[in-house]
Amino acid sequence: MSNKKGFKKWLSENIGLLFILPWFIGFLVFKVYPFGSSLVYSFTDYHLFDGIKEWGLMNYQEVLTKTKNIRAFKVTFQYAFMTVPLKLVFALFIAYILNFKIKGVNLFRVAYYIPSILGGSIAIAVLWKAIFKSDGIINQILGIFGIAGLDWLSEPKYALFIICLLRVWQFGSAMVIFLAALKGVSQDLYEAASIDGAGKWRQFFSITVPIITPVIFYNLITQLCEAFQEFNGPYVITAGGPRNATTLVSLLIYNNAFKSYEMGLASAQAWLLFIIVCTLTVIAFASQKKWVYYSDEDGR
Repeated sequence: MSNKKGFKKWLSENIGLLFILPWFIGFLVFKVYPFGSSLVYSFTDYHLFDGIKEWGLMNYQEVLTKTKNIRAFKVTFQYAFMTVPLKLVFALFIAYILNFKIKGVNLFRVAYYIPSILGGSIAIAVLWKAIFKSDGIINQILGIFGIAGLDWLSEPKYALFIICLLRVWQFGSAMVIFLAALKGVSQDLYEAASIDGAGKWRQFFSITVPIITPVIFYNLITQLCEAFQEFNGPYVITAGGPRNATTLVSLLIYNNAFKSYEMGLASAQAWLLFIIVCTLTVIAFASQKKWVYYSDEDGR
């Protein structure tokens, strides 16, 4: 009887554990276990149907030496370093415009945010492919003006640009965060700058940008991580072609894991991608001391 009362007392004092138990089980099963097992598999030749026959560093050696793998990492870097700066610039520019009190501004805010919601869907990727194919809308419009259409998705020099364009078009989420940051900039600073003769551009670069650098830094980190994990666009629009011009590492991992069933190799590629993203994040955090300005000294 005393044990039963003791259990009830313990349960009443730790009832919160029961509420977080489903999340904790899900975290262990769907996060921790796959994370750890992929690290183990990366040191094996694990095949989905043939199992494990060999242990070693052969997967990492293959990733670092084979032209196909090196090219995929190179394309991924190109994709990330093209899309992230452009996306942040567009998001900040549009947010700055929408921060003014203009008629119908809420409608414009919604219109610019919608692509961020829809852009990651398969349907939008299919639509994007239809727009830029050889007989698509873009070439039809060019034909009206007597301009010969281009093979946007068949030429390596254009295909990656089209994929990047889809990513940049989805600047809505970053724009909303920038807009919230701009709302927090004191109008007194702008009024004082106007009295001193500073124009709009001078105010923007001397007041607005320094004050919102913490938000710029946040958007930089999140967008960088998302760019290195991009999958839907390249997979649906070009399937990695032409001639592997749009084969990002995420697509290469998918092909090795679910088409060739080489889980060990795919795990090694995923871990190298993880290390690269972590390294870039650490570099970004180290650099923030030189360009990110916080409102108090404790936040520096």
